Amino acid sequence: MKKTQPQLSFWQIWNVSFGFLGVQFGFALQNANISRILSDLGADLHSLSLFWLVAPIMGLLVQPLVGSASDRTWNRVGRRKPFILAGALAAALGMFLMPNAPLFVAFMVPMLFGAMMLALMDASFNVCFQPFRALVSDMVPPKQRNIGYSVQSLLINIGAVVGSILPFVLTNVVGLENTAKAGEVAPSVTWAFYLGATVLLGSVLWTVFRTKEYAPKEYYAYKGLDYEKVQKEQQIKLPVLTRLGNFFSLVASMPKTMKQLAVVQFFSWFSLFIMWVYTTPAITQHIWGVEPKWFDPTYLSSLAEIPAHILIAKGAAGDWVGILFAAYSLFAALFSIVLAKMADKFGRKLVYSVSLLLGGISYISFLVFQNPEATVVNMYITQVTVPAGAVNLLLPMIGVGIAWAAILAMPYAMLAGSLPADKTGVYMGIFNFTIAAPQIVSGILSGWILSSVFDNHAIYILILAGVSMILGGLAVFFVQEHEQVVEVKA
Repeated sequence: MKKTQPQLSFWQIWNVSFGFLGVQFGFALQNANISRILSDLGADLHSLSLFWLVAPIMGLLVQPLVGSASDRTWNRVGRRKPFILAGALAAALGMFLMPNAPLFVAFMVPMLFGAMMLALMDASFNVCFQPFRALVSDMVPPKQRNIGYSVQSLLINIGAVVGSILPFVLTNVVGLENTAKAGEVAPSVTWAFYLGATVLLGSVLWTVFRTKEYAPKEYYAYKGLDYEKVQKEQQIKLPVLTRLGNFFSLVASMPKTMKQLAVVQFFSWFSLFIMWVYTTPAITQHIWGVEPKWFDPTYLSSLAEIPAHILIAKGAAGDWVGILFAAYSLFAALFSIVLAKMADKFGRKLVYSVSLLLGGISYISFLVFQNPEATVVNMYITQVTVPAGAVNLLLPMIGVGIAWAAILAMPYAMLAGSLPADKTGVYMGIFNFTIAAPQIVSGILSGWILSSVFDNHAIYILILAGVSMILGGLAVFFVQEHEQVVEVKA
C-alpha cells in the first residue's frame, strides 16, 4: 500500500541540496577561468571549444552509469550519497592539480596536462551532479517539488557567485598577481582553485552528514512500489549486451515530456556552452579593444615577448568575466527565491519560456555595449578602473541570470512527475543527454563558425548564442507536462 511521503522542513530541504553550493563553486571557477587558463597554456580560439568538449562528453558517459548504479545502491552511507562523496573527492583533486600544469612539463605539454585535469574535474562534477538531482527527487515529496528545485537553484547560484568573483577578489583585495606569462597560470587563479576545492569538500560533507536517506522499504512504500519485486528485478545479473539493449529500450521509450524538453534543452545548452567558452575573448576584444591576433599562439610565438598592455588588458578582462558570471549567478539566485511562487501562480511553461526569451535578448544586447571610456567602479571591497562598456554589461546579466535559474530548476520540476520512481536515477542520467549533446554539437561547430564565418571576432558568436536561446524559449510552449499516476492495491 502506498504511504504518504512526509513533508520536509525548509532546513531539511536546504541540507539535501547544500552540497550543490560547493559543487557549483568549483564548476563556476572552471567555467569562468578554463578558457583563460587554456589560452595562457597555448590554446587558440578555434581549439578552445574542442577542449571544452571534454565537459559534455564526460557528462554523456558518466551520468547515465552513475544514475543507474545509484538506483541499485543501498548501503550504510546511503543510496545517492556514496557517489556524491566520491565525486567531490575526485573533483577536489583535479582542482588542486589543474593550475599546476606547468610543473608537469617534464612529463607532458602543460596544455595536455590541463586538458586531462579538465576531464578529471568534469567527470567528477558529473558524478556529483546526477545523484544530487536524484537525491532531491527521492527526498522531496511532489507538493514540495517546486520549492525543492528552487532551493537547489538558489544554492547553486550562491556557489557560482562566490566562485566566479574569487579570482577578482584575490587580485584586487588580497593583492595576488592576475597576469600570466605564456605557458603559466596567474597566481590569483591558482589560489582560487585551491580555495574552491576546499569549499567543495566542506559543503558536500555537510549534505552527507546532515541528510538521512530513506531505507529501501520505506522509500518504495512512499513511491507506491513493491519492494520485494524491485529487489528481485535489480538482483538479476544480465549479460552486458542485454543491459545495453535494455538501456537503449529505456531511451527509446522515454516519457513524452522528456522528448519535448529535449528540444528546449538543445537550444538553451547550445547557447550556454558558447557563453562559457567565448565570453572572455569576446569582451577582451569588444570592450578592451584587444585584436584577435593576440589570441593566436602562432603569432604570439613569433614575438620576443607579449607587450605589457596586452597582458594587462587580458588579465583585467579575465577578472571582469568573473564579475559578470558572478552577476548572472547572483541575479539567478535572487530569481530562484521567487521562481517557485511564480511557477505555482503562472505555470511552469510560461515562466520557463519567458525566462529563456529574456536570456536570448540579453546575449544579443552584448553587441551594443562598446564604450571604451575608463570608469572607476566602487566595488565596496575595492575600486577598479574598467571601460564603461564593461560596466554596462552588468545589465544584460539580469536576463542571463533569470534564464540560468529557470534552466536549473524548471526542466527537472516538469520532468520529475513523468518518471517511474524505480528508474528516476537512470532517467535523470539519460536526461543529461539533452545537456551533453547540444554542448558537443556547439563545441564542434562554434570554433569553426568563429574562425570561418566571424574571422575570430568572438562577440558575434555570442549573438548566435542569443538566437539559440530565443528558439529554446519558443520551444517550451510545445512541452506537455505529465504527473506519474501510481495505482497500488492494498
